[in-house]
Amino acid sequence: MIVKKFQADTETEAILKAKEELGSGAVVLNVKTLKQRGIFRLFKKDAVEVTAALEEKEFINGINNKKPTFNNKNAADNASGNMKNITDSKSVINLVADEKIDVNGNAANIEKKLDSLHSLLENQITSATANKKNEVHHQDTKGSDTAADSGKQIVKERENANYKFLQLICKKMVDNEVDSKYADEIIADIESSLKKESNIDSILAAVYQKIILKLGEPKTISLGEKPKVIFFIGPTGVGKTTTIAKIASRFKLEKETKVAFITSDTYRIAAVEQLNTYASIIDCPVNVAYSPDEMDECLNEFKNYELILVDTAGRSHKSDEQMEELEKLISKVEARADEFDFEIYLTLSVTTKYKDLKNIADKYKHIDNWSLIFTKLDETCCLGNMLNMKLYTDAPLSYTTSGQNVPNDIEVINEQGLAKLLLGGNS
Repeated sequence: MIVKKFQADTETEAILKAKEELGSGAVVLNVKTLKQRGIFRLFKKDAVEVTAALEEKEFINGINNKKPTFNNKNAADNASGNMKNITDSKSVINLVADEKIDVNGNAANIEKKLDSLHSLLENQITSATANKKNEVHHQDTKGSDTAADSGKQIVKERENANYKFLQLICKKMVDNEVDSKYADEIIADIESSLKKESNIDSILAAVYQKIILKLGEPKTISLGEKPKVIFFIGPTGVGKTTTIAKIASRFKLEKETKVAFITSDTYRIAAVEQLNTYASIIDCPVNVAYSPDEMDECLNEFKNYELILVDTAGRSHKSDEQMEELEKLISKVEARADEFDFEIYLTLSVTTKYKDLKNIADKYKHIDNWSLIFTKLDETCCLGNMLNMKLYTDAPLSYTTSGQNVPNDIEVINEQGLAKLLLGGNS
């Protein structure tokens, strides 16, 4: 894949430049405004930078199908710029996301693009090259036959340069607790699409975009014409009640939504009191469903509310009896689909072992169409389980939480930031 940036006074002009150079098949990956700097910035107009990409085959076909024109000055400048990129070991890795980079400035963080991994790759490749040179020099003393064999080996290693880079990237993902099965799948997909001798930037960009595609679009709570009932399910101790309070606060304070709570968590000590405390702070009513039969009564009481958040008891994924009770609660709302919309969110802690997460998901798989919320991001530095569970369950990712502060410490999953972290970059 060919990735290039184009600057102009307006977005339209920049896109036209991209189409002119790369062809009509070029895809715009990112658009951002470049603010003028310095004392004369008040007299200069901000520029627009467009990042565009084109598949290698399409670019080559475009060259073959049209007569090229050259500008000697531009060609010299481009050659000089390219040489600088090759020789400058501190050059920035220009990764691009699919479409969702913030064009108002947050994309500036992407410009740093996995600096730590870039240095790691360069150091390891430089070391490997130095070792290879030493081996060749040592073998030269053994005669011309040995020297010829060494030359063949160098050619072979050069042809496998992509493989070396990809294996280092794969190791970095596994170090961040991405399951080796999924890491291998991503690397295999990328390897088949690369040129024989791609540079580090191109390889990282391809893996970065592949991870974002794997993570997918996040699912968020949206309101409709009917009241929406949201079930929060999951094992004990993952922070469901606190997560509910954060979501309720956001809707109540930012959108002035009429929010109500229902709790069926009558097993945990002080669970009802905890939810009551949050509800009193944001002035929302609470009702308790001690059994599935009481769920209808709760729904009748809150039928004029826009958003009804249901806090369920933390169920052990090993208890069939508790799971059956949860199913009955959900079925009460399903039976009233003409009156209420409903969604289900499986809440998991990112610190839980992947094997246990799979067992939990398997126990809930008979409940249809849930999305994933991950909590406790502040308690670990390895977030590979988020990608693992997305690929294992094929359920959409939604929210993440990273602390106990209400209504803060919750956000819609940032797939770009997560992709960077999984590759060893900085958040």
